[in-house]
Amino acid sequence: MFGIEPIYWVLINSIVAFIYLFIISKLLGKKQIAQLEFIDYAVGISLGSIAAQMATETNEPFYHYLIAMTIFFIFALLVAIIGRKSVCIKRLLKGKPATLIYDGKINYAELKKCKIDVNDLLSMLRQKNYFDINDVAFAVFETNGQLSVLPKGNQKPVVMEDLENHQIEQASLTNILVVDGDISYSGLNEANKDEKWLFEKLKIENQEQLKQIILATYDEKNDKLNIHYKDEISND
Repeated sequence: MFGIEPIYWVLINSIVAFIYLFIISKLLGKKQIAQLEFIDYAVGISLGSIAAQMATETNEPFYHYLIAMTIFFIFALLVAIIGRKSVCIKRLLKGKPATLIYDGKINYAELKKCKIDVNDLLSMLRQKNYFDINDVAFAVFETNGQLSVLPKGNQKPVVMEDLENHQIEQASLTNILVVDGDISYSGLNEANKDEKWLFEKLKIENQEQLKQIILATYDEKNDKLNIHYKDEISND
């Protein structure tokens, strides 16, 4: 095709595939590539696919596949070297950490940027043993797709000296009443409350105002409603 030798087509196709996979992995977001960085993700997919095709394809010379895999290896190596030399390029290639919870409040703009919804965030917090989002001061979504959590002062791990003259309260789960602008009726039922009570507590009158709330939880023990608004934290 176009008078180009097959071996050069391997080179061109490998370069295009590498760039295209990198772009796709960036668009998918860090959640898709948990425990991997963008480059590792793109290279891993490509090498696996090339190796599988090499094992089953008999019409193409085997060294074409070896060349393609070598090109991906060289690209990954170059990216690692360049990333160490330049902070800007490293940030472009590997991304940067995103603060999803800032000073106890959900950063809705960063959630959208990372393509994470509230349920994803709550799930990741539970995996870190935080079942109540109101116990979290800061949560940072790292470039490898992992969540780092800094608890509020009164929720830090307990040591023996903290137990002197103190009784440990029994743990309890908070009820989730609103998620991303929608009422969780299962949460309302568990709290033995109704929609009218919820609107009064939230101090809103209609569904349009409800859409501005990304998360609302109810602490039944203290009769306290904790509300996180979508526009609470600017994306500056």
